[in-house]
Amino acid sequence: MKISTKGRYGLTIMIDLAKSYGEGPISLKTIAKHNDLSEHYLEQLVAPLRNASLVKSVRGAYGGYMLAKPPTNITAGDIIRILEGPITPVEGIEDEEPVKQALWIRIRDAVKNVLDTTTLNDLTHFGDDDIQEPYMFYI
Repeated sequence: MKISTKGRYGLTIMIDLAKSYGEGPISLKTIAKHNDLSEHYLEQLVAPLRNASLVKSVRGAYGGYMLAKPPTNITAGDIIRILEGPITPVEGIEDEEPVKQALWIRIRDAVKNVLDTTTLNDLTHFGDDDIQEPYMFYI
């Protein structure tokens, strides 16, 4: 499974909205400028997110988009599935021989687990926790 720009940029939109959660709407122009992306492309991506009730739009001079739910209630898996479709590393798993089928299922389940347990809140605070000291090896 390869995540396309739809999934990557959609996640970018959602992370930016999560960073400003509770502060009001943000325009796509601001998100596009902040991330050096095409505003037109982001407009195409935000529509399915809005249709899935992950974001809501606010009209007017100070309008834009905002999360429809708290960042703790939206996972990376929710976003990727809306923009990319089902999470499947290989098409036609059911046609594979049992040994290969077991491998593909394990890979699929591992990817799903990571995506479904990583919230937008986790992504907005990634690296904020205790700064990990690198391992030091003495010889």
